Amino acid sequence: MAFIFDGKKVLVAGGGVTGSAVAKTLASRGASIVIVDENQDLDLEFTVLAPSLIKIKDYFAVVVSPGWKPTHPIVIAAVESGIQIWNEIDLAWAISREISPQQKWMAITGTNGKTTTVEMAVAMLQSAGLSAAACGNVGDTVIDAVIHNEPFDYLILELSSFQLHWMQHASFTSIAILNLADDHLDWHGSFDNYCRAKFSLLNHSDIAVLNADDSEVMQRARSWAGKKIFFTLETPAAGELGVVEDLLVDRAFIRDPHEASMIAQINDIQPTLPHSVSNALAAAGLALSVGVSYADIQKALIGFHPGRHRIEVVLREDEISWIDDSKATNPHAAAASIMSHLSVIWIAGGLAKGADMNSLIDRVKSRVKAAILIGDDRALIEAALHKLAPKIPIVKVDTDFPKGDPSNDLMEKVVGVAKTFAEPGDTVLMAPACASMDQFISYADRGDRFASAVKKLVKNEN
Repeated sequence: MAFIFDGKKVLVAGGGVTGSAVAKTLASRGASIVIVDENQDLDLEFTVLAPSLIKIKDYFAVVVSPGWKPTHPIVIAAVESGIQIWNEIDLAWAISREISPQQKWMAITGTNGKTTTVEMAVAMLQSAGLSAAACGNVGDTVIDAVIHNEPFDYLILELSSFQLHWMQHASFTSIAILNLADDHLDWHGSFDNYCRAKFSLLNHSDIAVLNADDSEVMQRARSWAGKKIFFTLETPAAGELGVVEDLLVDRAFIRDPHEASMIAQINDIQPTLPHSVSNALAAAGLALSVGVSYADIQKALIGFHPGRHRIEVVLREDEISWIDDSKATNPHAAAASIMSHLSVIWIAGGLAKGADMNSLIDRVKSRVKAAILIGDDRALIEAALHKLAPKIPIVKVDTDFPKGDPSNDLMEKVVGVAKTFAEPGDTVLMAPACASMDQFISYADRGDRFASAVKKLVKNEN
């Protein structure tokens, strides 16, 4: 990349985590950097200009951060001027070919389960003695992972639909597509556009691990000519990974397709929930595609624990479970979480990102005892509840404090309401089905505040 950007003036669109990492790396390789961002108070070592101050023809190239839409005036101006448009993934790929040409990349996308599956796959490769790291939407940025002091053998990328929309050049040893459901429709404009972005990943690999239990994935994979490895929670056919009784089994990577080999036991996976097993099968498919043994995969699964805010038990007290699944930021994820429990006091709401809530409510209504609604788009959930489950009690909770304010008492109010409904055998579950940035800094901030309120208002009283 040095010969392309050395001495060139490059505009980095977006001064967040990705944009900052790109700017630092390109500057270290001889580029002159300007960052364009609406926020003029960013504490960066580079010049930061508002979009209105940018003269696009002054730049050799534009590097677009994932959240920037193709309809942004800066992007439109770059296209019309014929200026090169890059993204972090392709830049990182080009640099990796220069400094670590033997490094292999793998990638995972889908609506839900990406982070857990990436982390499982990394654990499996590391269990086999391979140097592997998670990056992209989990761990380091891809560009930071590439320029790591000691190059990794494998990078496993968690890729969002935003990143895939802009990606053109990166190449992967194998990839996995976990599932497809409504998400980020406000950005992509339609479900079809969102799915197209996700499935563009197939153009960058010859091997794909695909969810046979997801009809949308199956339909869209039909015309792809590469090697397809399917995974399923049912008994696998030849060429698939799946479940037989209490075992995860392989019928895809064995010599005799009429036989099946054990990968692991279901109870090696904690929590032992359907979507957790599905994620484990997808991760195993990626690991098997690069020769990791069954023993190393099983060892990794036994030692694996999901990250924070993913169906995380905050407290079990008086036969009531309080669970933080703040990472359930869309209806598909929330449904999987709710259906894992029998009687749920459900905490939901936030930024819906254009998603429809009717199918979610129709699926989970038999499990929801009461709904506590928060956030900007809670009216969408409320309307679906009134339409499809009118007997479910609804309580709307607000706070006067802005997001990030230490005094933000929203979750204390929420927990107080939940206590009035919760009885032995119930689960108080925060699975919002929405993003968090209307009232919180992040989904992690939302989860931390919930956990803190539970420990303050529930644990301390006993």
